[in-house]
Amino acid sequence: MQIPYELIRDYRARTFHTAPEMRLSARDEAVDFVNQRGFVLFWPIKGITFPSLWTAVAGDRPVADEHDDPGHVTWGWKDALLGSRVWYYAKALHKRSTMISQQVVPYFYALTENYGSPEEDYLTLYEQGRLTQEAKAIYEALLDQGPLDTIALRKAARLSSKESDSRFNKALVDLQVDFKILPVGVTQAGAWHYAFAYDIVTRHYPEIIDQTRFITERQAYRRLTELYFHSVGAAQLRDLLKVFAWSVTEAEQAVDLLVQEGVLCGDIQIEDQPGKWIALKALCPQ
Repeated sequence: MQIPYELIRDYRARTFHTAPEMRLSARDEAVDFVNQRGFVLFWPIKGITFPSLWTAVAGDRPVADEHDDPGHVTWGWKDALLGSRVWYYAKALHKRSTMISQQVVPYFYALTENYGSPEEDYLTLYEQGRLTQEAKAIYEALLDQGPLDTIALRKAARLSSKESDSRFNKALVDLQVDFKILPVGVTQAGAWHYAFAYDIVTRHYPEIIDQTRFITERQAYRRLTELYFHSVGAAQLRDLLKVFAWSVTEAEQAVDLLVQEGVLCGDIQIEDQPGKWIALKALCPQ
């Protein structure tokens, strides 16, 4: 079976909101966009085809360096909504800034190494060598003292020296990727009078453990894969793996399940594109 590339292109113009008539122009529209897609990137990532808030506002063009570019209204929306719980914002997909709808966050959380005891899980990971000393120190500072801005957090974690910059920043990202901490506000701290305040995920979202309790890994992989294809329309397995840090086996099993259910179709050819593709059943020739 072959699908015209134009069909996929037009589908993405709608789901990515890059079509001129679908561009976002208000904060509420941005929230609706995230809820419709389930999760989106804040900014596009080179080599990854996936919806982003930037492209939904500014169109399919590179992120502008000029701070007064109209597309950077997204920055103000993001800052204004930190901590509001209208969406989940943190460095997640590909270790980059990601917006996730409230309904979808539990599926991401179900695939982490958080097992329902925030005061103990991190210690187990540390003892097993899977959590760095810096990440442990940051997590413990937030656990003990509550939300802290970046400057105060560095001091509390004893990582305020210039030599610790890279280690602190890496640990901050690693903890976000594993859904342990997240930014919850913007403060006036620091020389630039702009710094994120961070908190423990389970304190900011106390219901997330119960929401995740009955989601199996199989269900989580399936749901996130389904949402991914509803956004992109068609992709190769390697494209799925670029977005999610999954093993090939985990990705293949999720795709196979959705093919069996009639949500996706496999072994598809896309016009003028090499390799085998997977596509939404609705886009496949009947």
